[in-house]
Amino acid sequence: MSEPAILVEALSKRFGDLAALDGIDLQVEEGTIFGLLGPNGAGKTTAVRVLATILAPDGGRAEVLGRDVVREPAAVRRRIGLAGQYAAVDPNLTGRENLRMVGVLGQLPRAAIAPRAAELLERFSLSDAADRPLRTYSGGMRRRLDIAASLVPKPPVLFLDEPTTGLDLTSRNELWDMIRELVDEGTTVLLTTQYLEEADQLAERVAVIDGGLVIANDTPERLKADLGDTVVEMDFADEALAGRALALLEGDGLGSVEHEHRTVRVSSNRGAHVLVDVLRRFDGDGVEPDTLSVREPSLDDVFMALTGHKAVSDEIDEGEAR
Repeated sequence: MSEPAILVEALSKRFGDLAALDGIDLQVEEGTIFGLLGPNGAGKTTAVRVLATILAPDGGRAEVLGRDVVREPAAVRRRIGLAGQYAAVDPNLTGRENLRMVGVLGQLPRAAIAPRAAELLERFSLSDAADRPLRTYSGGMRRRLDIAASLVPKPPVLFLDEPTTGLDLTSRNELWDMIRELVDEGTTVLLTTQYLEEADQLAERVAVIDGGLVIANDTPERLKADLGDTVVEMDFADEALAGRALALLEGDGLGSVEHEHRTVRVSSNRGAHVLVDVLRRFDGDGVEPDTLSVREPSLDDVFMALTGHKAVSDEIDEGEAR
């Protein structure tokens, strides 16, 4: 069995009293997409910055393609590409000039820089805008150029830190397709995201991180299967009524029951039978939901079950704040 492309063991990083990473373990196999899922403040960006040699860890170890991020940072940097949450390109330069500048800074052979820039502009559908200043690009175009810039040196490992944040649905889907193409060609991708659908769509394996800890690590299918095959979700007129519904549903082996503000969810392996039981209990006590849906579990349900809160948070990421 080949060595993992990324190996993380007991990795820790503190900012004062905040344990941004509290001893996490990860393995990412070559040629796969690994999703690091969690809200802002969970530790995702800190993990990426340690792996990219931007931050030094306080404990544990991490390797990229067998190179230690602390002892061999230069060797690691030659093997990775990084597209962070904010564009690392110059808005006053054209798209073509930005990519050529990255090639010069990356010490590519001079004769290879212009062809590589043209190749990436074509691949990311930016050829028509190649000679326009970046400040005239849309948000989706800027994100595509940012990822293109990270690929100028043809890195075998690519870190994408929330690459689709702020993009519309069309731009997001286009970027997903491009990421899949890269992996089909052999690139290993570590993707951080707070979008549950993104992790579900792209990643072969997902680690759920919260408060600097990895609290789950498995395939999306297995994580969802742990909840059962059916989710009944109900919204109520107010929190008091949702509380009454919760009291009626807890216990008696109905399934896993969660309560969030005016919403109550029941996850069960009993299929449609669980809906019949839910409605019977409500009818006996005069409780009626405003809306009711029956669906398969999602990674959003997984995250709620594991953490008690949603993946999207308004907190400032500890790495972004520094």
